[in-house]
Amino acid sequence: MERKEFLRRGFGSLLGLSGIVPLVGSCSSSTVDPATSTGTSTGSTNGSSSSNCSVTPSETEGPFPTKVPANFVIRDIRSDRTGVALTINLTIKNSNSSCAALAGALVDIWHCDKDGYYSEYGGSGMQSVNLTNVDFLRGRQTTDANGLVAFTSIFPGWYSGRAPHIHVHIYNAAGKSLLVTQIAFPYEITNSVYTTGQSYGYTKGSQDTTNERDNVFSDGFTTELATLSGNSSAGYTLTHTIVVSA
Repeated sequence: MERKEFLRRGFGSLLGLSGIVPLVGSCSSSTVDPATSTGTSTGSTNGSSSSNCSVTPSETEGPFPTKVPANFVIRDIRSDRTGVALTINLTIKNSNSSCAALAGALVDIWHCDKDGYYSEYGGSGMQSVNLTNVDFLRGRQTTDANGLVAFTSIFPGWYSGRAPHIHVHIYNAAGKSLLVTQIAFPYEITNSVYTTGQSYGYTKGSQDTTNERDNVFSDGFTTELATLSGNSSAGYTLTHTIVVSA
């Protein structure tokens, strides 16, 4: 069974969580030429103050979670993957402490490569390309005193039935799971990268599913939408705050 069909038929329901479906719409306002101009698409302001401090929604970790996260204590998660450069800056805050920064939290991230494939998996209907023996685009960092972690990566691609996204799993310092969530991307920037980034290897064209039609995000992605700035030649910087209950 192809991955698109598997997702459509309700992998999320097997987990008791959201599934995934196809396409359309757009979700932001600015226009960015990824090759030449520098622009910013502003995302969520959640976590900016004690009065704007909703716990970020929990989402499915999906069918491709990192198998042994402790093996990936690295900042540069690119490995051999190529694509538009992406710096990922995540701030973790605690809703139970007036949205103060949460120091010492473990933050795992993972996402697909520019072609829509995940490491550690494959050779099946969910992902035909067999990447079970390689590791890329997976990493773990510990938040500093400001609740911040940073990763060096590449701009993720897309696969059919899902809007572009990054998976995040946050634990406290003792290893207790606090939140599994996902980060959404502004459509105008992803669409620009995918339609003009052929020289960087993005050859599939426009994504077939936007945030509004994605079953993970379609119930609302306001607090999951990242802020992005930059362009394809210089790279992008993703900034996002995630609020947990710790």
